[in-house]
Amino acid sequence: MKDLLGTVWTGLIIDENDISYFVQKNGYTFKLAKSEGEHALGEAVEGFAYLNQKSEGALTTQIPEIVKGKYGFVDVVGTRRDLGAFVDIGLKDKDIALSSDELPAMKELWPKKDDRLYVTLRTDDKDRLWAELADEELVAAMSRPATEEMHNKDVIGTVYRVKVVGTFVLTEDYHLAFIHPSERFNEPRLGEKVTGRVIGIRPDGMLNISLKPRAHEVISDDANMILTFLRQSRDGKIPYTDKSTPEEIKEMFAISKAQFKRALGSLLKARKIKQENGFTILLEEATETTSDK
Repeated sequence: MKDLLGTVWTGLIIDENDISYFVQKNGYTFKLAKSEGEHALGEAVEGFAYLNQKSEGALTTQIPEIVKGKYGFVDVVGTRRDLGAFVDIGLKDKDIALSSDELPAMKELWPKKDDRLYVTLRTDDKDRLWAELADEELVAAMSRPATEEMHNKDVIGTVYRVKVVGTFVLTEDYHLAFIHPSERFNEPRLGEKVTGRVIGIRPDGMLNISLKPRAHEVISDDANMILTFLRQSRDGKIPYTDKSTPEEIKEMFAISKAQFKRALGSLLKARKIKQENGFTILLEEATETTSDK
């Protein structure tokens, strides 16, 4: 049975009951739900074989995209600390386990629900079907080299390997990318979707990316405080600008005028505020509302 599980083959319908057809292949019998369509005794039918939740041989004509020897991205549906992660390959009644042996030693780097993993399927000696991560050589084979024009561009990708030396990512455009520990605030999980900027292109075509913001994108604590005041104000505006007196600023915000002006400057540059008629006015909410229409 091991060779049949996780693969697509054609078998013969030899029997039926009220809810299932019984399909035989190489002396093994598998259940095919009648809800998938009508068939007749003696008919040949193609399907994907697996063991259902009751450990019974099952066949489905709704072929998943991931089968033995074929790789693809699948969604993580959950984890179990004693077993590993579970992924959805498209079966209605069964999720497939990815062994903890293939996951990072640090459980905080295990994938979470809705993360994505690039896997295929395998069976063990007990006829159990498992997901299996693609190795680095296979991921490299499906990638394409980056170009110098990508420098300083933003890229989105999925973490496919975590190591002590850093994090390895496959971008949405199938470029390989590397994140050095110094270029992140927190270590991304296996399977996590990340957005970074290109800070270098290696001779082998791999990108070096950073998860840290550009210098002009960093908003200080003072700027965040001003944003909080604006968001909590009735009309998204406050009667304080860079023309306000040091005393007014100190009384309201408990910071110096120099700090206040620096914070306003960064918010103006980021186009989160504007100053008009003696008021500082919040722009970001208006921008988000407009983009949703």
